[in-house]
Amino acid sequence: MNYKRQVEEITKYIGSGEKKENELKLGVELEHFVIDLETLKTISYYGEGGVAETLKDLEKNGWEGTYEGEYILGLDKGDKSITLEPGSQLELSLGAKARIADIEELYLEFLDEIIPILEAKGQGLMATGYHPVTKIEDIKILPKKRYDFMFNYFKKTGTHAHNMMKGTCALQVSVDYTSEEDYRKKFRIINALSPVIYTIFENARYYEGQIRDRHAIRAHIWENTDKQRSGIVPGALDDDYGYEKYAEFILNNPPILEVKDGLAYSTGDKKVKDLLDPDDYKLKELEHFLTMFFPDVRTKKYLEIRMMDEVPYPLSMAAPALWKGILYNEDNLNKIYELIKDISAEDVLKAKEEMDDLGLDTIYNGKTILEIGRYIVDIAKSGLDEEEKEYILPLEAMLKNGKNPYMITKEREKDGKKKALEWCLLNGLKRS
Repeated sequence: MNYKRQVEEITKYIGSGEKKENELKLGVELEHFVIDLETLKTISYYGEGGVAETLKDLEKNGWEGTYEGEYILGLDKGDKSITLEPGSQLELSLGAKARIADIEELYLEFLDEIIPILEAKGQGLMATGYHPVTKIEDIKILPKKRYDFMFNYFKKTGTHAHNMMKGTCALQVSVDYTSEEDYRKKFRIINALSPVIYTIFENARYYEGQIRDRHAIRAHIWENTDKQRSGIVPGALDDDYGYEKYAEFILNNPPILEVKDGLAYSTGDKKVKDLLDPDDYKLKELEHFLTMFFPDVRTKKYLEIRMMDEVPYPLSMAAPALWKGILYNEDNLNKIYELIKDISAEDVLKAKEEMDDLGLDTIYNGKTILEIGRYIVDIAKSGLDEEEKEYILPLEAMLKNGKNPYMITKEREKDGKKKALEWCLLNGLKRS
């Protein structure tokens, strides 16, 4: 294979995502556990009342189903798309929007439609970062070939890879860039802030059914999943990190599997550079390779921010508000860049290790993560118009009180786990 041409093709693909200033949008993905309302145990994909049945109920309401053989694995309806994670976690992807109000509207439409279906079965949607009751050994993996390959591959790569696949739920935000220089600055900022973001959105008080007194389980899980494809991308905080270096990161690591003519094939230890023919490939093949890597900040035709635990509404809407206020306001972008410009990859890794013990009290770049969190929220708020400032208020209030979601749940658990987690249950939400 011609390596130079491979780099050029991936670089060209990333560059094709550049947007004009007035075209910048936000994409949001929200993952949820489908749970039994009485026991909080996970609902399996299989059987009567299973997640597959719920997808088919939605299909009857006008959603278009996606199947692999006889199994329904996803749905689409307008700007909303549902897919399932390996442990049957339900992921909702919302079409990119410029206004947070439009993102919120799509999300509430989804909740209005699915909650009655689930409640008729005694089920609900829970927004937490790790399943609070069911252990991963008791969760059946989804009947999807891609996940079979991943499950077997990850047996040898990290101690927590299967926890990642079946036990976690995330909140992801995607942001646009206007040029390679803009990409470079945003990529560096987001990576440098990763310990802060992991911690202020930490929402996993329980791990494998038990109280976890340590913090930031999401960061710990990803650091122990597969170091070739997760965590901070090598060189991410270098001054010259751009499209080409991300292309080389992709090319020099194994993709686990490839997809040809709609069929998945295991690729073992082969690297992307051994598989991608730069002169004869389909766009979907390249896009697939990009999705098989899971760093804290992933590049496609946009930047995907992946450090946040899933949190309940309306706190979930604070995530796109935070990033919009920081990254889509030039003055704020430069202020945050000044804050992080001296942070190294070693600083990030050290903070990740220490925040396991210290959480919000972790010292990072000379301040506590709580102090940095409050600062970046203040900066972000100043970059939002009056209508959108309201979306960041739940995050601002939480940090003002010195808390994160983990601590909110911890404070409520004197009356038991079920009571402690009520605030993370999405059933019963009322539109304002």
